[in-house]
Amino acid sequence: MNKQPVRGIDAEPVTEASIADYLQLNPDFFERHTTLLTKLKLPHARGAAAVSLVERQVLMLRDKNDKLEARLRELIEVARANDGLAAKIHRLARAMIRTHDAPSFFDSLETSLREDFGASEWLMLMSPAAGSGFDKLANRHLRIVEPGAPELKMFETLFESGRPRCGQIRDSQRDYLFGVGTIEVGSAALVPLHPRPASGLLAIGSPDVERFHPAMSTDFLARIGELVSEAAASI
Repeated sequence: MNKQPVRGIDAEPVTEASIADYLQLNPDFFERHTTLLTKLKLPHARGAAAVSLVERQVLMLRDKNDKLEARLRELIEVARANDGLAAKIHRLARAMIRTHDAPSFFDSLETSLREDFGASEWLMLMSPAAGSGFDKLANRHLRIVEPGAPELKMFETLFESGRPRCGQIRDSQRDYLFGVGTIEVGSAALVPLHPRPASGLLAIGSPDVERFHPAMSTDFLARIGELVSEAAASI
């Protein structure tokens, strides 16, 4: 490798940045000046004692390796969680395929939401046109609402976005969906039901404030909404 010239004493003052640039351009510098490796001393990252440059490099590589291993473990956990979610959605899809009437539809959905998705409370809002097969069904998880009902104004931005929303919900929304004084609902997922514009809503409540948090991915909830929408439309 070509050696980069070092500025002399009559040149501009040598700065730390210029030294760093020089070493980056000449990574074999210490191979040509091996004695420097034993003379350079750096503070130990975990104490007051000094260590050689080589020892410091080993420590830095070890720390980097630890961080990479932690990141790998994190990615593996995410992959396992995604596999678990995929399996649960697959079970829900199979259950929805087997439903042929409104009672079996709600029984299957109840089982899936409680056992697989941690729902302590849940409710479906549907318009009469979208839920013609459910109009005469008496079920505490179903509420038929006219499209222009004033109560739906509190979900207007949700319907406009067409995307699920997670986190803590307003008291007025919680009381309307799950009943007045339902304090055990710590977090909720609100899933618009299609076709667009949204004609319904699936609300899932959990006592765990972290179960449905705003930063979580909502892709799996969107898929649940699509499955539920298609199954409901076929009844």
